[in-house]
Amino acid sequence: MLTFPDIDPIIFSIGPLAVRWYGLMYVVGFVLGWWLARRRSIKPWSIIKPAQVDDLAFYVMLGVILGGRIGYALFYGTDQLFSDPLYLFKITEGGMSFHGGLVGVMLAMWLYSRKLGVRAWGVLDFVAPLVPLGLFFGRIGNFINGELWGKPTDLPWGFNVDGIVLHPSMLYEAILEGLVLFVIIWLFTSRERPYMSVTGLFLLLYGVFRFAVEFVRVPDAHLGYLALDWVTMGQILSLPMIIGGALLIALAYRKRTA
Repeated sequence: MLTFPDIDPIIFSIGPLAVRWYGLMYVVGFVLGWWLARRRSIKPWSIIKPAQVDDLAFYVMLGVILGGRIGYALFYGTDQLFSDPLYLFKITEGGMSFHGGLVGVMLAMWLYSRKLGVRAWGVLDFVAPLVPLGLFFGRIGNFINGELWGKPTDLPWGFNVDGIVLHPSMLYEAILEGLVLFVIIWLFTSRERPYMSVTGLFLLLYGVFRFAVEFVRVPDAHLGYLALDWVTMGQILSLPMIIGGALLIALAYRKRTA
């Protein structure tokens, strides 16, 4: 059994301005993604060139922030949103949804691809390997905040939280959806791949990892289990990713061999 370190979520504050670890994790994720994009953009087969990386990063950031917040309000805070439309802007109430952020990034990449006059799937394939490390740092931010704990466990790596030993489900996600997914996708994209295959692999693996972790993650209290006393909103949102990812991979390699 491990003891949760109970880290202060605020790094420092100046008057009413507080710099939080969670926000810093987002910044680290964006900066690291930008650096990786610069490295990947010099490949001769890259659809994104070095001079376009900064604009790409801006579009991704907008997609993550707007999509993540709107997605959370729609998927997890519907009652609050309908009773108070300004709930969407109350960022201290509720959080960010990965699935919403994913939709936001996909829409942003579609808009950016139109601006460049290139295939949207090519831009999405370029961005997909950059996302997992951002997810890793985001989940580390959740751990520092002491949120998204899992169910009680007797496993030796469980954390004692207020006298109850819990699964560190946010760390499971950091490892699977962050580090493991990054290594697989980065290695897969070390050479040119057919359009849609990279995006498809990302969707498939993320969906599988997230679906699995949801079995030990505690659902939002105001939602609970949606069916069969074990199905969560996270699993429902991950199923289309698994199916869609598998279809994209099949289509990508079918077109390549056709």
